[in-house]
Amino acid sequence: MMKDHKVRKNGCSAQMKGYIFGSSIAVLLPMLVGICIWQQLPERVATHFGSDNLPNGWSSREFAVFGLPLFILGAHLVCILFTMADPKRNSINGKMWNLILTICPLCSIFCCISIYGYALSWKMNIDTIAGVFLGIIFMIVGNYLPKCRQNYTVGIKLPWTLYDEQNWNQTHRIAGRLWMLCGFFIIVNAFLDVCGVWLEGGMIAASVIVPVIYSYVFYMQHQR
Repeated sequence: MMKDHKVRKNGCSAQMKGYIFGSSIAVLLPMLVGICIWQQLPERVATHFGSDNLPNGWSSREFAVFGLPLFILGAHLVCILFTMADPKRNSINGKMWNLILTICPLCSIFCCISIYGYALSWKMNIDTIAGVFLGIIFMIVGNYLPKCRQNYTVGIKLPWTLYDEQNWNQTHRIAGRLWMLCGFFIIVNAFLDVCGVWLEGGMIAASVIVPVIYSYVFYMQHQR
């Protein structure tokens, strides 16, 4: 795992370049898998699925194997470049960098499992897999949020949190708990299906909106 002092050096160290290279290769792994199973894939591949576990979007085999991983790689590199350009990048610790470098590879692998699995007629519940994946992401982010120090790229970037370090810290503690709780609920719901998509969406929205409201209330209270 990346150490804090390695990240905080000026410029992009050799170790940091190694992490970026390794994570980029991980993003492209589904491309290699797709090449290996190319002949088994149909010309048109399901690339989007509804809540009923049925496909509602189709793409060419070329896009599924090459286009999608390359698109995710582009998003991955953009996230890294924006984070490295942050004037307060030294405040982004190693754990948060690990998260930044991990999210896109996980998304790429999840897409690979879903798309290739359905195309090869694997017995799998894509809705459950998506719920577990989303829940894990929420719990990982929720675990890291309280550890995130003030910066302009990662975290809940509001005028009030950027203005006051105490506001930033308190807001991220609250957000971290909510995201962990939301992630746990999403995982449970993926297996038990105890609520509909609207309630789950409401919980996700609340995990974003509540910290914003809390941050503003905190700001107003400390202005007096």
